[in-house]
Amino acid sequence: MKDITKKDIRNNLPLTAKKRASHQTIVRIGDIEVGGHEFVIMAGPCAVESYEQTLEIACEIKKIGAQILRGGAYKPLTFPYRNQKTFELRQKGLDILKRVKNKVGIPVVTEVMDVRDVSNVSKAADILQVGSRNMQNFPLLIEIAKTKKPVLLKRHFGSSLRDWLGAAEYLLYYGNPNVILCERGIVAPHTHHPNSRFIVDLQVIPAVKEYTHLPIVVDPSHSTFRRQYVPAVARAAVAAGADGLLMDVHPIPYKAAVDPLQALNYGQFRKLKNELVKIYYILHPKMKFNV
Repeated sequence: MKDITKKDIRNNLPLTAKKRASHQTIVRIGDIEVGGHEFVIMAGPCAVESYEQTLEIACEIKKIGAQILRGGAYKPLTFPYRNQKTFELRQKGLDILKRVKNKVGIPVVTEVMDVRDVSNVSKAADILQVGSRNMQNFPLLIEIAKTKKPVLLKRHFGSSLRDWLGAAEYLLYYGNPNVILCERGIVAPHTHHPNSRFIVDLQVIPAVKEYTHLPIVVDPSHSTFRRQYVPAVARAAVAAGADGLLMDVHPIPYKAAVDPLQALNYGQFRKLKNELVKIYYILHPKMKFNV
């Protein structure tokens, strides 16, 4: 079953289901509100590579207008091989994120992959990211819920909205109301390029707004896997009503340790951000976009 029924709303999704038209959860990270009167951009490197580079990226994205730094210390790479070019710093990466956060004064979102790492990652992260592959890792969801920290729940590339909200229901059921949904693309029988992996489900944005009170952001980087497509999908996400974006930004994208095909450089990110502001204010003239 793929569709959400009235029975689901009543029996399976009582916590995530919208109770009335005005029912909207606002997830607060310090002074930042996701799902409120502010459009939020989370940006940074797919993988943390060094303290100096992460510090530079954090300063640049904050100056351009991003409110939250994203960066992976633990990376669920498709293949097990690591080398000098493709790597993850793990605990060292967490330490770097914590130092940069304190130095720049910017919140951090990073992925937690293992139940055993939840407590440790929570010490560095302001938002705990659940990757698409772990969307239905229920023991992990339960452990993350206990932290009460904001959670960024990515949609698995093969899941329906019903499945996705079911995963969110676990987080709420076990005591964590601070859930942000993240659309990162779904599989289809065809894509547009040999390197394309997923297709962004823009229709799910208004569907989320219809069925649930939880905020939704879109990841145009990991969904398109192509730098050339990121701006168009980001603009479309804003127009479709998303509450924010999660984006890869790197000083020299083609040299990125992980996923070098999708990151924007500072100039590209600045240009896109200025375009997003214009689109947002046309649709929401009374709302806030951190310029």
